[in-house]
Amino acid sequence: MKKFMALYMAPVAEMQEMMRTATPEQMKSGMAEWDKWGKKNQSGIVDMGAPLGKTKKVASGAVTDTRNNLAGYSMVQGDSLESVSKMFVAHPHLSSMKGAWIEIVECLPMRST
Repeated sequence: MKKFMALYMAPVAEMQEMMRTATPEQMKSGMAEWDKWGKKNQSGIVDMGAPLGKTKKVASGAVTDTRNNLAGYSMVQGDSLESVSKMFVAHPHLSSMKGAWIEIVECLPMRST
């Protein structure tokens, strides 16, 4: 089986708004939906992942603060990018924030020399 990283994406302003206004009940309900999705897709999940926090950019000789649309990640496995993508069609992240989306990228094996 191939491995894939699912990146949960959302506009920065929407993520900040959700973190500021979500009630404990809304957060609990949202996690229940994630748990339900996880149980339905458990055979393909390698690591449910986690939310992601603040970001630093490291470039030639400089470390700076930066912002991006990354909200979280999961690691999954499957036969192909197409088959794995179907796992995420009704994912709760897509309805949790306005403008949210999910990007899925294949983790390629390292080549030995």
